[in-house]
Parts: sequence; structure tokens; C-alpha cells
Amino acid sequence: MEIWFLILVTISISALFRAFLNLFSPSKDPPYTLPPGPHILPVIGNIKWMKKSILEIELILRSLHRELGPVITFRLGSRPSIFIADRTLAHQALVENGSLFSTRSVATATTKIATGNQRTISSSFYGPTWRLLRRNLTSEILHPSRAKSYSHARKSVLQILLHRFQSQSNSGDPVTVVANFQYAMFCLLVLMCLGDKLDEKQIKEIERVERSAIVNGRRFEVLNYWPALTKILLKKRWSEFFKIQKERQDVMLPLIRARKKVNEERLQNLPNQEKEEFILSYVDTLLNLQLPDEKRKLTEIEIVSLCNEFLNAGTDTTSTSLQWIMANLVKFPQIQEKLFMEMKGVVEEGEEEVKEEQLHKMPYLKAIILEGLRRHPPAHFVLPHSVKEDVVLGKYLIPKNANINFMVAEMGWDEKVWEDPMSFKPERFMGKEFDITGSREVKMMPFGIGRRICPGYGLAMLHLEYFVANLIWNYEWKAVDGDDVDLSEKMVFTVVMKNPLKAHISPRLK
Repeated sequence: MEIWFLILVTISISALFRAFLNLFSPSKDPPYTLPPGPHILPVIGNIKWMKKSILEIELILRSLHRELGPVITFRLGSRPSIFIADRTLAHQALVENGSLFSTRSVATATTKIATGNQRTISSSFYGPTWRLLRRNLTSEILHPSRAKSYSHARKSVLQILLHRFQSQSNSGDPVTVVANFQYAMFCLLVLMCLGDKLDEKQIKEIERVERSAIVNGRRFEVLNYWPALTKILLKKRWSEFFKIQKERQDVMLPLIRARKKVNEERLQNLPNQEKEEFILSYVDTLLNLQLPDEKRKLTEIEIVSLCNEFLNAGTDTTSTSLQWIMANLVKFPQIQEKLFMEMKGVVEEGEEEVKEEQLHKMPYLKAIILEGLRRHPPAHFVLPHSVKEDVVLGKYLIPKNANINFMVAEMGWDEKVWEDPMSFKPERFMGKEFDITGSREVKMMPFGIGRRICPGYGLAMLHLEYFVANLIWNYEWKAVDGDDVDLSEKMVFTVVMKNPLKAHISPRLK
């Protein structure tokens, strides 16, 4: 308590002194003003909000939007945070004026360290380095032709998943879903990232250090409020943060160096191995990249940061979405049965797997995936955007370096766009093409929109369709007797089920 009291007093005195000086500073009323927002005491208000979960803050924001309008200012740190819930303004900012709204703010102290000084795709400033990193990922790894080369990996991971579910079911207990989804997705992304098929012990070790960084992330946010001071007063917590970062590096670096050695040996022996099948991994593409501004290759720490981003961005979002979709298929068995009947019209009797090339023949499957992403987006906000100079959006001033947040869930639940928005109705997507990129119009944006749209949205859709189809093709999923499926939420890294899904499964008679 003494440390917190000292921090509070020190920062409060500084803030009050600055406010006192501002009273006597000449100022002119600007033609545009900041969006409206609640009155929050400097510093004290920030510390108060730090104790609340993201979902608690989201409820407050919804109430403020109803009172103040679709754009509000909310101070959650040293910079103002602008929250936008209007889909038209989101399109205006991120699509029509994408070059203005596509950068990031200067990262916090802990984020800079975790991202190799903002050398990841999600954290980089809008510019040559960001373009290089994103183009490398989208053209070398996520391009449909390249993604197809990983089909054997998806089939292998599917078998792991089905085996785990079958083993749990054989005991007579209901299967637990989310942990198995997370492990399966992580296995798949590790193979895509590092190229080599690692054993379970190695995968578990990578998963352990990555999960530790995610779970402890919120605890380290306090370190960013005045780093020079917290490094003295919260020295132990800083040590914990650095320990977690070092553990990630200690686990990943040997694997990256081993892959580098494989590449070097392959190049030396290439004339003798022309017929050898080689599956390109994400690490392979990073080893020879040249940063355009600095005219150098990526450092090992920067490569580790990019690998961390690749693994974490694709694991939790996909496994979270899978759980929400399967929860609704358990809760509404008539939807599950309708999907199974659609698959029976496409997949031959006796086949063990729904193949990737068959997925496009299943419009109801795609409708279920889209409805799952609309009703239960794994992230209720996109990563904050920023602008390099003051701009006007609608009738409000958006100041330079403000954190600009777009409320994903709010847009997907807009009653003006979606009839009965809180119900799960896949039929609303049937009979028409739907542009999830929001390039023409924003109705929902689970992957973001514009230049900073999630580069892996196409791969994510493939994974969701493939795994949902095969889970339903192989098993009938039923709710636990006397237990209604609870769709209440909680925040971890993504917005997950507060009470994780459990279900009874029985093999389909095909």
C-alpha cells in the first residue's frame, strides 16, 4: 500500500501542477472538439479503471454510447482513447481514409520489449517496415496456394483432435472442448511457423512459455504508467516480466537456429535434392528479410517476436471461435442436424474426412461460421489505431497519437442492421454473398477492415470451416444431461465462454 500511495501522490502532484499551468495558458477554441466523454479525475481515474476487466469497461462504454453518441473520448492512460461504435464512421476511417488511420501509437514500455521494439506486423508503424513484414506473411505463407501445402498438417492435427475426443468419450465422461482446440491449433501453427514436426514435449514447452506471457500480460500493465518510477518501486514485477521474455527466447531460439542450419544445408546440397519435397515455414521466410529503412536483416530477437505473434494471433482466436460455434451447435441441435444433412449431400457415404476441396459446396456451413463470428467475435475491439496528425472524423477532432478503438461486437450486434441480433441464426447469411472484409460496407468486422485487416482472415475461415465440418461429420454432439449451454462471457486473451463447453459425443453412423 505504501508503494501505491507514493505513486499516486507523485503522479497526482505532477498532473495537478500541469492543470494549474494550463489555466493561465492562452488558448483558442478549435473549430472541432474532441468527442464527448465522462469526466474522469486525472491519474485517480486511470488507476480505478485498471482494476476493471475489459468486459466491465465495455459495458460502461455501451452505456456512454447510448448517452453521448457513437464516438466518445475515454481516458485510460496518458493518451486519450477514442471509441467508435458506428459502422459508417468505421468504414470512413479505415477504408475511405485508410492511409490516415492505419498507423499505431508509440508502444508502451513492456510492449516495445515484447515486440522487438515494434518490429511485429500488429505493432509496427504504418510504413515500409510494416509493408515488408505483412507482404512477406501474406504472399509467402498465407497465400491460398501456399496454405494448400499445409493440408497434410491440418489432416494430421484433425486426427490428434479426434483421438483426444474419442479417448475422453470412452471413459463415459463428457468431453472438454477448449483445451483440446487450443492444443490442436497450436500444433498446426507450430508446424507452419517452424517447419519441423516437433514432438509433444517440445510443443508443450513452447505452449507453456507463450501461455505464461498471455496470462500474465494484464499484471504487467501497471509497469507502463511511469516506467522510470516503476523500475524502482516495482522492481520485482519488472524482474518477473523479463524472466518470462527470456524464457520465450530460450525456448524459441534453439528451434530457429536449427531451422536456419537446415536451410543452409539444403542450399548447399540443392543440386542433389531437386526432387526433395520442401515445405516452406514462416521462419524460413524471415531469415533473409532485409529491413528497408535500416538495410539490415532481422535480429534473432525480432524473429522470436514475429514467431510469438504468429503463434498467438492464430491459436486463441481460432480456438475461441471454434468453441463458441460448437457451443451453439450443441445448444441448438436442429442447426447441427441441418448441417450434417448438408454434408451428407456432398461427402460420399463411408468417407472418414470432409476434404478441404468440398467445403465450398456447403453454404450452410459457411453461414454457421459467419454467424458465429458475428455473434461471438473472439475480440470485441480491434487493436488500437492511431493517426500521425490531427484529423476530423464526422464532426469530431481525432488528435495525433490518440488510441482509436473500434467496437467490433457492438457493430455486429447493431439492431439497425441485424434483426434479433443476439440470437444465433445462420439463415441470415444464406442466399447471398457476404463481404467480411467490409470493403464496400461494414456490417460486422471480426477481423478488422481496411489496410490493417487481420492478414490471416482467409486461413482462419478455412480452419474454422474444416474443423467444424469434420467434428460434426464424425460425431453427434449433445448437451450434458440437465445442463443448458451457458453462453455468458469472460475475458482472458480473447472473449471466451465463462463456463467452458462440455458435451457428450457419439460416433456418427455414416
